[in-house]
Amino acid sequence: MKVKDQFRFVRQNMKKNRTRVFMTILATAMGCAFLIVLASVGFGLQKSVVKEITERRVITQIDVHGQELNDQGGFRPLNDKDVRKFEKLKDVKAVTRRKMLQQGGTYTIGNYQEQTETYVANFPSEVKAGFELSKGRLPKSQDEIVVGYNFPLNLAQKDAPDDMYDEKGEIKAEYRYTGKIIGEKIELTVLQYKEGKQQERIIPLTVVGISKKPTKVWAEDRSIFISEQTLKEIEAFTGTPKGYLLDANSEVPKDLTTQKNSYDDVKIYAKNMEAVQSISDQLTKEKYATYSVVNELKEVNMVFLIAKAGLIFIGTIAILIASIGIYNTMTMAVTERSPDIGIMKAIGASPKTIKRIFLLESSYIGLIGAVIGTIVSYGISFAVNFAIPLIIKQAFGQETEMDIIFSEIPLVLPIICVVICFAVTILSGYRPAQRATKVDVLKAMRREV
Repeated sequence: MKVKDQFRFVRQNMKKNRTRVFMTILATAMGCAFLIVLASVGFGLQKSVVKEITERRVITQIDVHGQELNDQGGFRPLNDKDVRKFEKLKDVKAVTRRKMLQQGGTYTIGNYQEQTETYVANFPSEVKAGFELSKGRLPKSQDEIVVGYNFPLNLAQKDAPDDMYDEKGEIKAEYRYTGKIIGEKIELTVLQYKEGKQQERIIPLTVVGISKKPTKVWAEDRSIFISEQTLKEIEAFTGTPKGYLLDANSEVPKDLTTQKNSYDDVKIYAKNMEAVQSISDQLTKEKYATYSVVNELKEVNMVFLIAKAGLIFIGTIAILIASIGIYNTMTMAVTERSPDIGIMKAIGASPKTIKRIFLLESSYIGLIGAVIGTIVSYGISFAVNFAIPLIIKQAFGQETEMDIIFSEIPLVLPIICVVICFAVTILSGYRPAQRATKVDVLKAMRREV
């Protein structure tokens, strides 16, 4: 019997028992849809988490926190020698380093003031790393500064009341500074206790640039970037490294004295994502404490890989349950078609051909069910992503902060489902197909099996 005739024979037999075959296909489709939708939750949440991580941080960025001390324990702060070493590493695009003023600097412009973090940055390396301005230019002299994008939005009147913030946590328009900031004179006030009395120093500065707006809606950049010379002026007044603010009766901590020329924030930027791991490995060998998004992504992907494997396993159980229906359908088919099997044997059909016909029928049922289940699962996935955010909003009265994808169906997931379904249906149909080859011709002709 030709293969073409075998397929035609299978289709004809399936049409004879449409209701039973339909219910079997339906059960298989439900099992496949369950597997795909269940596993798609793992894929969707993984995509959401990875997207959140990569948007929150630059993926080629490596944070270096210090170098481990062999004899004393703990970590040593980083200095210029370390920075030069990092810049010589292969595939390093830039190394940014910042010193932080060790007290909250108060900035005043007219009747408005704001207290925020103050840094000294190396702008050539910052620009290489991707630092951009929304307005103005970079500093050229020691009294020029760059302010964060959100700094002007948080300049409030000195005598503003406690309820100056609105529902969104922003300063109300009537208390907020609304004038221009570029080119304006601004005063930095630093404090120190000397002989038990608080003293202050006012340093005049000029704003020449505003940094680029943060990419995330919830992110705020209120930092101020001053020059190295301004920091030295502050240190000369306070008598402490980086302007450390002493208590009324305290002395400069010894560990702070050793950190006078060290950096508080050092970041390495690789030329591409592939180079991040190799740079991190080199630094780890030299006992530098590092962190990168790539390392975090490896851990996240490993967790979700285990979760997805578990979900696929649970979904496979649904297909195995559906395979009972396939086994029952094929067993009934062998019983009902025993006269046909006897005739085929009588005219010379080999046991191999008979087995192939019944395996074709079982695989037909499985593949049709898998295709229908895949189509249905895409519809369910779309409905879930559309409906759940609305349900959460109605139930809790607020939207999710993260842009969560509750269900994601990559191409590999339907392929896995079809492969599993095909394997299960072949196994389900194998026993009945084997039984069909053992049907006695004479008994089959008398309709006795």
